[in-house]
Amino acid sequence: MENQTHITRLTARVAQLLLAYGAESELVEEISQRLGIALGLSSVELSISSNSLVLTSIADDNCITTTRRMRAHGLNMTIVYELQKICIKAERGIYGLAHVEKHLNKLKVRSYPAKVLIPTIGLSCACFCHLFGGDLGATIMTFLASSAGMALRVFLSKKHFNLLVNFHFTALLITVIAQLANLEGISHTPELAAAASVLLLVPGFPLINAMSDMIKGHMNVGIARWGQATILTVSSVIGITIGIQIGQFIVGVV
Repeated sequence: MENQTHITRLTARVAQLLLAYGAESELVEEISQRLGIALGLSSVELSISSNSLVLTSIADDNCITTTRRMRAHGLNMTIVYELQKICIKAERGIYGLAHVEKHLNKLKVRSYPAKVLIPTIGLSCACFCHLFGGDLGATIMTFLASSAGMALRVFLSKKHFNLLVNFHFTALLITVIAQLANLEGISHTPELAAAASVLLLVPGFPLINAMSDMIKGHMNVGIARWGQATILTVSSVIGITIGIQIGQFIVGVV
């Protein structure tokens, strides 16, 4: 097949993007195989590991194998949705090879601006505090702590700090601020402020993907994702522990 190499590269690129932006392994396999067949390949075989993928395409008794390294770019379901849409349109004959390549090149990562994201995260954690039974003082302290923590997290992400460092110092800052709810006259439920304000650090999506991968037979990838989520949790817990000590010292001095 004349364009087999080109199609194989595009299919591998789609699989690479899906993995990089948080899609589960079963979805990566499905979309890659469907797209390759829609563009004219006879079959697509995919092997996925925690940080790479190997894709083999077959067409007219010709076999091409390519390897791609996967670098995580953070969760972004918009990219995953756009890639699924490209696959569906290719299957329906709306997109040909040139159209698929064109739309892949036009893909852009869109994210919410920090001025919207930070107060929204703060408000969501404050709502959890209220639902847990926190009083007004605890709810306000939760909002302030989680907003400050999210601002630090965004800043560290823009500076490309290691994710473990990011989670550690974010947890530390949040906990220190939340501990101020223990000051006299601020809140009667300070422990709820400390609990609710760190909810933004729970790696829920990676844990869900890890369980999904293991259940569906992608054991290596599932274990790797579970391990990453566990390490992030441990990093956050260390930050929380240090933050509690610092916060208690500040409260004791004041």
